[in-house]
Amino acid sequence: MEQNMEKILKKVSDKTIKIGVIGLGYVGLPLAVTFARKGICVLGFEKSEKKAQLVNAATNYIGDIEDDVLVQVVAKDKSLTATTDFSRIKECDAVIICVPTPLDQFKKPDMSFIENSCIDIGRNMKHGTFVSLESTTYPTTTENFMKPILERESGMKENNGFWLCFSPERVDPGNKDYKTENTPKVVGSSGVEAQQIAMAIYGIAIQNLYPVSSPRVAEMVKILENTYRLINISMINELALLAGKMKIDIWEVIEAAKSKPYGFQAFYPGPGVGGHCIPLDPFYLEYIAKNFNFDLTMIEAAGHINNLMPYRMMNKISYALNSHGKALSVSTILFLGVAYKPDIDDPRESPALLVMEEVLKKGAKVLYHDPYIKRVQDDHGRLYEGQELTDDLISSVDCVVFTTNHACFDVERIVAKAKLVVDTRNAVKFVQIQNNKVYKL
Repeated sequence: MEQNMEKILKKVSDKTIKIGVIGLGYVGLPLAVTFARKGICVLGFEKSEKKAQLVNAATNYIGDIEDDVLVQVVAKDKSLTATTDFSRIKECDAVIICVPTPLDQFKKPDMSFIENSCIDIGRNMKHGTFVSLESTTYPTTTENFMKPILERESGMKENNGFWLCFSPERVDPGNKDYKTENTPKVVGSSGVEAQQIAMAIYGIAIQNLYPVSSPRVAEMVKILENTYRLINISMINELALLAGKMKIDIWEVIEAAKSKPYGFQAFYPGPGVGGHCIPLDPFYLEYIAKNFNFDLTMIEAAGHINNLMPYRMMNKISYALNSHGKALSVSTILFLGVAYKPDIDDPRESPALLVMEEVLKKGAKVLYHDPYIKRVQDDHGRLYEGQELTDDLISSVDCVVFTTNHACFDVERIVAKAKLVVDTRNAVKFVQIQNNKVYKL
C-alpha cells in the first residue's frame, strides 16, 4: 500500500483529491461544504432524491450553512455536487460516512444506515480508498462491524486495499462560535498509515486535529462527551425537583455555585434532554457494555431520570392549574418552543413534544408556538400546527408553558398577558413575577 499512500498524500498536497460524503444532513452537508470551500472536489451521496436536487440547485436546508456559501461552492466554484448514484464512489479517493444511527424502540442501535453505506462503498470503491465514519456509534463499530462488511463486499483487506478511520462529528447546531472548521476534531485510525492519511485529509478542512491511538478510542470519546452531559443534566433536574419542594430557587443555587473558580461546571434543569446526541449516545455504550457482562448503573439511572421528566413536567402543569381552581383535563395549554434548544429549528428528541404528549393523555387541548418550526410531528405521527403568538391567544389559554427559551420571546409581554405561566427554562428570570402566576421548575 506504500505506493497508494504516496499517491493519496500527493493528491492531498496538490488538492486534487476527490472526497465523497455519504449523507447530506446536519453533519454531512456542513462537512462537504467545508472541504469544498478549500477548493477540494466533493461528491455528496444521498438516498433522498429531493435533498440531492436541493444541493445541486444550491438551495440551503441546513441552518448552520450560510446561503451564499452554498451558492459559492455549488453554482460558482462547482466544487460540490450531489448524487444518488452510489456507483460513483469509484471516483473518490476518500469516502466519509455521515449517516444517522438512531435507537430502536428497545434502545438498541439501528446500524442499518452504516451497514448499507459500507455495502455501497465496498461494492464500488477503488483500490487505495480511505474510508472514515463520523456517525455516533458504540466502541468497536469501525473495527468489528464496518471492516468485515467492507472486506466482504470489496474483496480487499484493510491496510492492503483500503484504510479505515473513525472521527466523531461534534456538530452543535446554532452555535455561533464553533462550526465544522474550527471545532477540534478527534481522529482515530486503524494503523499508522491510515492515521497519517486521515490527519492529512482532515487537515485540509479542519483547523485543529486531535489524534488518538485507535478507532475504538475515538468512538469512546464521543460517547463520553455526551454521557457526561446526560448524567449531569439528569442530576440537576432531580435536584431542581427537590429544591422546588423545599421552596429553594435552583437557579439561584446554580448561580452561586458558579462563583467557585474551580471544581464546578454549571448544568441547567429543564423538561428533559433533547437533540440528536445526549439522549441517545449513552445507550450505545450501554448496548456494547452488555456484550462484556458489564452493567452501567449510573447511565441507566440518568436515562431513567431523563425519561421521567416529561411526566413530572405534566404534574407541574397540573399542580399550577389546580392551584388556580382548574383541572388539566378541561384546560387549553400553550407551549412555547418545540425545538430541543434555543434559537434553532431542530425538534429531534425534543422534550417539549414528550411533555405535550403527557398533557394530551390527560385530556387537555394542546397548542404550540415556535418561530423556527411552523409544524411538527411527534413519534406517534401526530401532527401539530404552530400558532401565531398574538395577545389574544396568550390571554385565551389556561396556561402558557415555556419549553424552549428562544431569545426572541418577549417574556415580559407573555407573562403580562397570560393567566398562568409554567417556566421550565428560567425564561422569566428578568421579569417581575406576580404572586401565584408563574410556577418555575
